[in-house]
Amino acid sequence: MSSSDLTDQLTTELDEMLRSADEELVDRFPGDAAARQPVHTVYVPADAFSDELITQWGAAAREALTEHEALLAGLLGEGGRDVLPLVADKLEREPIEDLRIDFEDGYGNRGDDQEDADVVAAAAALARLQQSGPGKAPPFTGIRFKSFEGPTRARGVRTLVGFVSALLEAGGTLDGFVVTFPKVTSVDQVEAMVRAAERIEQAHGLDAGSLRFEIQVETPQSILGPDGSALVAPMIHAGQGRVTALHYGTYDYSAFCGIPAPYQSMEHPVADQAKLVMQAAAAGTGVRLSDGSTNILPLGSEHEVTAGYALHLRLVRRSLERGYYQGWDLHPSQLPSRFAATYAFYRENFPAAAQRLRNYLGQAGGNVMDEPATARTLADLVVRGLDCGALRPEEVQEATGVRVDELMALARPRRG
Repeated sequence: MSSSDLTDQLTTELDEMLRSADEELVDRFPGDAAARQPVHTVYVPADAFSDELITQWGAAAREALTEHEALLAGLLGEGGRDVLPLVADKLEREPIEDLRIDFEDGYGNRGDDQEDADVVAAAAALARLQQSGPGKAPPFTGIRFKSFEGPTRARGVRTLVGFVSALLEAGGTLDGFVVTFPKVTSVDQVEAMVRAAERIEQAHGLDAGSLRFEIQVETPQSILGPDGSALVAPMIHAGQGRVTALHYGTYDYSAFCGIPAPYQSMEHPVADQAKLVMQAAAAGTGVRLSDGSTNILPLGSEHEVTAGYALHLRLVRRSLERGYYQGWDLHPSQLPSRFAATYAFYRENFPAAAQRLRNYLGQAGGNVMDEPATARTLADLVVRGLDCGALRPEEVQEATGVRVDELMALARPRRG
């Protein structure tokens, strides 16, 4: 048999042998989602939400930025003052990228009558916000409801069903809408959430897959199952394409692990271990990652404000450097530091990333020999900077020599 004949025959055999594995790889690991990822999620108690909240938070955040501009510039270091005008523009234009109306820990137990009333009121307010015109509502919204653990399951289902029903009845939409599924402890709960989503869609005549959810990883059972396996990976796939993100829950997770309250933090070793497992589980699935929050706010005395902003700037930067491009914010005063740290990160890394992309795409050489995978991450960094407003399309095209749509295709290729 000739070498050519053997090659053809063996290729045919292997294609048949690996057909199922090839199809499963494309189905389970399609690549990163092409859509924009928000840089943060803002959580507000349901009874505090109104259709004026975005305006109110934006005004409060701009006031905080004006009051503490010199402090933030000093904490950011070189180039800090160049970033802050961009932050001011962002706070005017889009102070909140992703909003979560909270019926869980941030809301508490108010009794069924009160929660039912707040469900209807919040849904109506969100519908009004969605209908108020382009750019008025955040591009991403949703709710967090109580968990599917036995004691809270009925209340969680009641809120989920009630909110979606009230939102649609008020003329709202599920475009950009996602629900946060908290305190997940088993793959069975994810399968139950899929069932709930299917039934809600059927009841309202919605397209299959319209109701999507993010898994909140805030219990050790999500990371390590009773058999020693990392359950967060099968949880993603049990979601049948509905899972949009994994969100780390700083305080619940560390409390479950027995970490003393003064040491609970996004940067505690138990947090890093959990987030590394989440990162590996989500890689290639199109499911995004979000870090948690810090409950230390830049409020109070001058010393407390300085310490609060220094901490938040550092934690946001730390998450970005580790590939966690999103986090939680709990107060308007955190918005200036969220966007300042994010914008500084992208603008600081942009010149070198642009030059490396230009060299790679133009095969011009240089002092770094980048591989295709690294070129993809360089393009992704630039695209993320564009998505959040840290970079402008014209400066990106000039620096890279590549159109924005071409960068998008390079940054987020799909398998299959």
